[in-house]
Amino acid sequence: MTRVLVTGLGVISAIGKDLRENMASLRGGKHGIGPVVHFHTELGFPAGEVKRDNSDLKGMLGIAPGRTVSRTALLGLAAASEAVADASADMQPWQRVGLVSATSVGGMDLTECFYEDFRENPGRGRLRDVAMHDCAASTEFIADALGIKGFVTTVSTACSSAGNALMLGARMIRHGLLDTVIAGGTDALCRFTLNGFNSLKILDTGHSRPMSADRNGLNLGEGAGFLVLQSERAARRTPYCELRGFANVNEAYHQTGSSPEGDGAYMSMTEAMRDAGIAPDEVDYINVHGTGTFQNDLSESVAMRRIFGDKVPMFSSVKPFVGHTLGASEGIEAVYSAMSVAEGTVYPNLNFTSAIPETGLVPVLSWKDSLGIRNVLSNSFGFGGNNSTLVFSRCR
Repeated sequence: MTRVLVTGLGVISAIGKDLRENMASLRGGKHGIGPVVHFHTELGFPAGEVKRDNSDLKGMLGIAPGRTVSRTALLGLAAASEAVADASADMQPWQRVGLVSATSVGGMDLTECFYEDFRENPGRGRLRDVAMHDCAASTEFIADALGIKGFVTTVSTACSSAGNALMLGARMIRHGLLDTVIAGGTDALCRFTLNGFNSLKILDTGHSRPMSADRNGLNLGEGAGFLVLQSERAARRTPYCELRGFANVNEAYHQTGSSPEGDGAYMSMTEAMRDAGIAPDEVDYINVHGTGTFQNDLSESVAMRRIFGDKVPMFSSVKPFVGHTLGASEGIEAVYSAMSVAEGTVYPNLNFTSAIPETGLVPVLSWKDSLGIRNVLSNSFGFGGNNSTLVFSRCR
């Protein structure tokens, strides 16, 4: 079977505009959670906003100031273009190159502005503001900007979207259909998302505390993360690591909740390890989904106990740094996971106070590097029980 190598990384989040800034913030324990400033909301919940408005992003990307582009598309292009440059990937039309991009909100940031005017008067509202509403519009925008003319598709499975995008890209390479795939996810914050999660009563009024006994909900975030996946014959640089295994399952326990037994998380992690051909004792670090909500963290913790018993590997959630970025979360966290293998790094789980009583698990509490990381599991769990796990491994 063809190996899937990770040769390029790109990320933009609340803690940095690129990979270098993100890693520096993680090392320094600098989070990006704060008041929402890029749009008006009467809700006072903190979030992880990218610290650049749309005008700044357009300037950074060389896009005309007057062009109407969704924030989701701008964030996605920022991360994807960084990943392509990092990999020195050959993007010529005759190369077998694909793009698999994930999102959950698409161009909703523009659509809700259109609707506000249209609701008052059906003759008002700029139609160009709804032109990028569809989830696929941001994907097509990124593909056009990067000159990708081959396989281009969009994945939207809630918070597991980017994980599933990476799996699809990896499968295309494994089966010899493509040589290079740019895969990941992008999502922008908007009132629709903030109000929707508020209706579920799972937003924390303060800074989220994943995997902690006193957790009280999540902080939303925005950003994008993309990886360049390549076959050995296409790679031009020494890879960061290998995407060795992956799995997606659907426990279908509840529309928005996880089972108390952790069935979905258990199945996705065990199936991913089986696909990678590794045993539980070969896992050195788990980038947990770790949203900070009561049920998710308990369910994921129970699943880890079921798999690893008393020998649970090092684990942590990075969401207190960047927020829960929804469809982009596994794109961003896959970048961090790849760096974990490449540099022997694990990341601190901010705001932890005490272990969840039912499992007694304590996450990584400080930055550690120069470790002998062999295999990393990276979890992303979506609504409806759509659960995904990726296995990033040291190159063989």
